[in-house]
Amino acid sequence: MAQGNLANIGSPRSSILVDVDYYFNMYYCDRCDRDFSNLHAFNQHEDNSTRHNICHDCDIDFESWIGLKEHWVQSSYHAYCQYCKIHFDDEQDLDIHYEDDHPYCASCRKVFVNEYGLEEHFRQSPIHHYCRPCDRHFQNANNLNAHLNSAVHRPKDLKCPFGCGRAFISRADVFLHLEGGACSSGINRRVVDQYVRQYDRNGIITDPSRLLTGGTTDSQEVTYIATGASWNGRGYECYLCHKVHSSLPALNQHLSSPRHQDKVYICRGPSCGSRFAALSALVQHIESGRCDVSKFKVVHATMDSLLGQVGRLTWEG
Repeated sequence: MAQGNLANIGSPRSSILVDVDYYFNMYYCDRCDRDFSNLHAFNQHEDNSTRHNICHDCDIDFESWIGLKEHWVQSSYHAYCQYCKIHFDDEQDLDIHYEDDHPYCASCRKVFVNEYGLEEHFRQSPIHHYCRPCDRHFQNANNLNAHLNSAVHRPKDLKCPFGCGRAFISRADVFLHLEGGACSSGINRRVVDQYVRQYDRNGIITDPSRLLTGGTTDSQEVTYIATGASWNGRGYECYLCHKVHSSLPALNQHLSSPRHQDKVYICRGPSCGSRFAALSALVQHIESGRCDVSKFKVVHATMDSLLGQVGRLTWEG
């Protein structure tokens, strides 16, 4: 310390040096309106008083503990858990702590009081696609809706109209069952298509212009059959789309699907107009709710009527 601040005190034999400023300067706390005889006493007052709440890292003195805590929580310079009152080295360590010890949404960086609060956040937030009963997250709304409309959450209460004993959760699955030839009645896609085109005279779900200008009918439907000549050295290649299949039966199954048939089915949604080659694909599109057409009662009435009427079809092989 500087010599100008030192002095000898005591008896003539004494040689004790003391800091004159340390003993004779006064320190004043404006917030508490108190004087202190030295810096040590002043610092001790700040550390012990409830009216002083100091962030030593940022050198900021807050009037209340809540003010200091909010500073630690909101400041980007601090990684602080307000629930456990613990400081961490960085944000990554704090996130790990949240995930391990608290109900925490990592994508929103929010901590909740309990698991119920976290589940409600997942359920109500538009950025989360969450099934609460299954405690599962999905990438988008379409995937969530597909899950909610699956057999996990919906009963199989739609029976095959031909009485084969099978039941399904949606109209689309019923038509897919019939189109695929899986029904013991022998009904297949060609028969279903023929009936729908005759039934849908008002063009609610079919496009009459396609039917009149080259669209397939029962007598015009094109049948594609592949032979061993479709082998290209690596597999059996579709000569229409060039997709390669591992076996000839797989290729012929591909050719017998609606993939290369005319798309005569149409969605009448005001902002949609999507086209499909199979009735089951259109019905699946409508039931998914991807467009506003599902709001039209006439569309649902048409599908319900089709499902009821298709059971009257007769199959002559």
